[in-house]
Amino acid sequence: MLRRLFLAIVAATFATHTTAQQISKEELVFLTPDWKGERFDDGRPKVPDDILERMKSVSIEEAWAVMKNAGYLYQVAEDWKLINPDSVLVGRAVTATFMPGRPDVWKAIDDRGKAQGKRGQNTWPVDLLVQGDVYVADQFGAKKNGPTIGDNVGNAIYAKSGNGIVYDGALRDVEGLMEIGGFTSFYTSYDPSHHNPRGDLNTMIVGINQPTRIRTVTVMPGDVVLGKLGVVVFIPPHLAEKVVTTSEIVRLRDMFGHQRLREGTYTAGQIDTRWSDEIEKDFSKWLNDHIDELPVPKEQIQEILKNRTW
Repeated sequence: MLRRLFLAIVAATFATHTTAQQISKEELVFLTPDWKGERFDDGRPKVPDDILERMKSVSIEEAWAVMKNAGYLYQVAEDWKLINPDSVLVGRAVTATFMPGRPDVWKAIDDRGKAQGKRGQNTWPVDLLVQGDVYVADQFGAKKNGPTIGDNVGNAIYAKSGNGIVYDGALRDVEGLMEIGGFTSFYTSYDPSHHNPRGDLNTMIVGINQPTRIRTVTVMPGDVVLGKLGVVVFIPPHLAEKVVTTSEIVRLRDMFGHQRLREGTYTAGQIDTRWSDEIEKDFSKWLNDHIDELPVPKEQIQEILKNRTW
C-alpha cells in the first residue's frame, strides 16, 4: 500500500513537470548517449554558451565536413525563405512535431493539455524556450489553414529565446515578424490563413522535444542549429566543440596562408598542399606574434599552440 502511494506521488510530481506530448527525461538521455556534458532539467543537452557564440563564425562547409567525417551524412537542410537573410541563426534546438488534425486524436491531446492548464496547442513548445534556444518545428509543409506562428507567437518566441525559428511550414504575419529585430528565421512558405480556424482541426501537435524531421534531417532536442546563407545545419551536441575548434584552426591557417602568398614568401603550390615543417614552424610563430589581433579567442589560440609540435 505504501509503495503504491509512493509511486502515485512520484507519478503526480512527474506529470506536473512534464508538458503534454513531451518526451521523458529518461528517454531523452537514452537517445543522446554521446553527450557527456551538462543537461537541462528535462534532459536536453546544454551545449555551453561560449560554444554557441563561437559557432556564429563557422561556415556551413566547415560544419558539414566535421559531421561527414564523423558519419553524420544527412544534417543539412536547404531551400528556405528567410527573415533577416544577412544574419546568422545559432542556438540549441527545442523541437515540435505537428501532424494533420484528426478529431479523436486531437481531442485526446487537447484534453490532456487542458488538464495541465494549457490552451492553444501551438504555444505549448514556446512555453519551454529559454535564452539561446531555437524553436525547430516540423509543420509537415502545411500551407492553407496551416500556420501555427504569426507575429504574436513570434514575439513570444523571441522574448523567451532571443532567437528566431526553423519552421517547415507556412508562416503568417510575415511583415510583423520582420519587425522583430533579431528574429532571424528559416521557413518554407507564407499563407495569410491560420491553423484551426473556427474550430476546424487542421493541425495537432504530436511531439515536443522528441526526435523530429526537418526535410531530410533527423533533429534531436539540444542539437546546435546553425543557419546562414539560406542553409541550416543541425549539429549533434557532442560534435559542437569539435566543429568550432576545427573551424577556428582552418580560419587561422587560411589567414596565414593568404598573407604569406600576398607577401610572396611561399608559392601557391607550397600552401595548397601539405605544409612542410618549415611552414608549420612559421605558422606557429605567426600565431604567437599576432595572438592579440586574430579573430579567434586568445585562449583558444594558446590551446592550439600548446598542442602543436612545431
